[in-house]
Amino acid sequence: MRVLVIDPACAGIAGDMLLASLIDLTGESRALDPLADAIRHLDLCREFTYEAKAVDAGGIAATRLVIEIEEERASDLLEAAAAAAGAAGLTDAARSRAIAAIGDLAAAGSSQHAITPVEAIFYVIGTMLLLDRAGFFEGSIVATPPVLGGGATPTDYGEIPGPAPATLDILARHRFPFASAPVDVELTTPTGAALLANLAERAVNPYPAMVPVRVGYGTGTRGIPGRPDLLRVVEGESLPPGEDRMVILETNLDDIPGEVIGYTIERLFAEGAVDVFVTPALGKKNRPVNVVSVMVAAGAEDHLVRVLMEETGTLGVRVHEFRKVVAVRKKETVPVSLGGRVYPVRVKTSTMNGDLIAEKPEYDDISAIAREQGISFRFVDEEVRLRISEWKRARTDAQEGAGGGCPPDRPNAVNPARDE
Repeated sequence: MRVLVIDPACAGIAGDMLLASLIDLTGESRALDPLADAIRHLDLCREFTYEAKAVDAGGIAATRLVIEIEEERASDLLEAAAAAAGAAGLTDAARSRAIAAIGDLAAAGSSQHAITPVEAIFYVIGTMLLLDRAGFFEGSIVATPPVLGGGATPTDYGEIPGPAPATLDILARHRFPFASAPVDVELTTPTGAALLANLAERAVNPYPAMVPVRVGYGTGTRGIPGRPDLLRVVEGESLPPGEDRMVILETNLDDIPGEVIGYTIERLFAEGAVDVFVTPALGKKNRPVNVVSVMVAAGAEDHLVRVLMEETGTLGVRVHEFRKVVAVRKKETVPVSLGGRVYPVRVKTSTMNGDLIAEKPEYDDISAIAREQGISFRFVDEEVRLRISEWKRARTDAQEGAGGGCPPDRPNAVNPARDE
């Protein structure tokens, strides 16, 4: 399976840096021409040009975007983004992600940021366009925690020290982890945060086990003391089934509050654990103990051993390396209509030797819909699975030229319009 790692651990992430790094990775700058033409026809833009320049970024060959804009007037950002996405030919999956990212920017009140609406549209939709063309939405996209930096954000009552409030708001909404750097420069912008949070399935540290294929670098124009102004993206292939090398860390805890164990589990996941589970058992002198087991990729275990010992105070951790046989997993985003809204739902399909093993919608997407609609998780899960089945059947029929209707369906209390 194809894997894309977005790595903003060095100098954070901004919209222009991510788009430039993808141009550098794919070599497809001219693929953005239809988007640029669509932007020129928007009411809010009189003139728009872009150029992708190859530059030397401190000894590393990188790509930098140069944008020239002559804006016409203010306009509704979401409406303009939707129009540009349609004119640029984005697929439904790419379009839903783009609108979600633009929606995050609008909700976070990022208008105080220096980026213009036209730039936001170009960076967000351009990123989705290149990722879609390269087929990355059919694979897995992950990211290292972005470094935020400092700087200052202007407000009506003065400046607020960095990170920018909009950046923090977006990362908090998606519960996406970040790192800090002692520099007086904004490293991660609201646009970068919105793109990252809507693209990455999870945060990883270090990289997942994979075979690297190609690397792209994007750079901006900031001067960052002590570090290069670079964003790196890495394309790779995940190891085939049966070739993952994993490590299990285990320790027995017999005198520790449950809250400490719970916090330890949260931190282990945030620091890169693949899985963490707790098993009750009997220890020495028949004392009840909790056996904490942590699954981690081989080569990354030393860091999590330290985390486990720091948080629990355990004096020893058992380390076992093993071979893990895994199914081939593929993720795609399916547009699901529910309660009068269309939600992008990520679906994970697992196969072994070409045979379907399991098909499961993403828990986070289901729970978010349930909370927003105010209905039960179980009901949303059933409805989403039904709509995914209908969507796949319709897509198959369209690809094969099949005709005929669908079998009758039960009434839908949440979205009666679909039964009309």
